[in-house]
Amino acid sequence: MTFQKILVALAGIALVAMAHQTYGWPGVAAALGAVMMWVMLHFTRLMTVLKRAANRPIGHVGSAVMFNAKLKRGVTLMHVIAMTRSLGERLSPEGEEPERFRWTDSGGSAVSADFQGGKLVQWTLQRPPPDGETPAPDTATRPLHPAP
Repeated sequence: MTFQKILVALAGIALVAMAHQTYGWPGVAAALGAVMMWVMLHFTRLMTVLKRAANRPIGHVGSAVMFNAKLKRGVTLMHVIAMTRSLGERLSPEGEEPERFRWTDSGGSAVSADFQGGKLVQWTLQRPPPDGETPAPDTATRPLHPAP
């Protein structure tokens, strides 16, 4: 469990405790209602993102180059799925860290992304070689943003 998750839980508990101290049981009911609304908003967003991704092929993106330009270190896997509107093709074994996913466009370009703890740490863009050329082994896959 990360520090941020613990902090959010403690903030919810503190909100309910302060509401009880200030307004009594009606305050607890209002605070719990606010916490439940926040949880439902996040759940609804999660379901909307997954519903959109379910209607697209796995590992497909409209333009891998544009997708590569939009990526930023530290974004969550859910944010990346929302950007691509597609679940990534899993390249790493189940349950192994870092998780590695790939999204490919119709032109053959692909973006492979590594997620550590659910957050993006690095990604690479692979472009197909021009017609009639074979790629050099060291330039076929070039990390654009190596991990620190």
